Amino acid sequence: MCYQLATVIVVIPCYNEAERLDEQQVRALLAFEGTRVLFVDDGSTDETADRLAALCAAVGYRASFDVLPENRGKAEAVRRGMQLALNRAEKLGDAIVGYIDADFATPPAEVVRLKDELVRSEALVALGSRVARLGAAIDRKPARHYLGRAFATTASFVLGLTVYDTQCGAKLFRDTPALRAALEAPFSSRWSFDVELLGRLLAGGLAPTEMIEVPLSQWEDVGGSKLSTKGALRAGVDLIT
Repeated sequence: MCYQLATVIVVIPCYNEAERLDEQQVRALLAFEGTRVLFVDDGSTDETADRLAALCAAVGYRASFDVLPENRGKAEAVRRGMQLALNRAEKLGDAIVGYIDADFATPPAEVVRLKDELVRSEALVALGSRVARLGAAIDRKPARHYLGRAFATTASFVLGLTVYDTQCGAKLFRDTPALRAALEAPFSSRWSFDVELLGRLLAGGLAPTEMIEVPLSQWEDVGGSKLSTKGALRAGVDLIT
């Protein structure tokens, strides 16, 4: 398959995001050729479902949404969305799926650059990485940065991988049997599922050399995150228990 021509289906999990859904960001992502968006409403209690219906109708057929009947957590919303995306990709003859956060902390252009790096490298997994460096605009709150560094160090030890940023919300995958198998069962943690997913992929036969980290050029810590400091600490506990 020519991956350069493949449609990328981006899953965006949503929980009570009616006030934060940004149509302009969605349009900016869809402006790139070969991109599609699949929102998953994780049993929201606000007007998220109605907002998604209106948004998808406004931007056209390349945006769609699914609604979970009850709140199951981000991990389950991503898992269900990825399964649906893989089924759609198979029908379209495509092979790249992934997910980002609903706040578009990772801008549309960076999502597409992540896809380009995945294609160029011929890797099977591309992880966005929030590395603060010259020439990059990475805006992270200090507390979250240091918690993230501690978490990533622990995750690297658990996985046996040298990975800088396991928790960046931008990740892309080629369609592989290992990915489909990794998504078959629900994740055990709502918040550290990214690490669990990588662990399942490794257990399913993917080699560390088939995964790449791509330092993002732009990322913004957007207010209103559902992950509190308490939640971040809970994710850390989940990781080591």
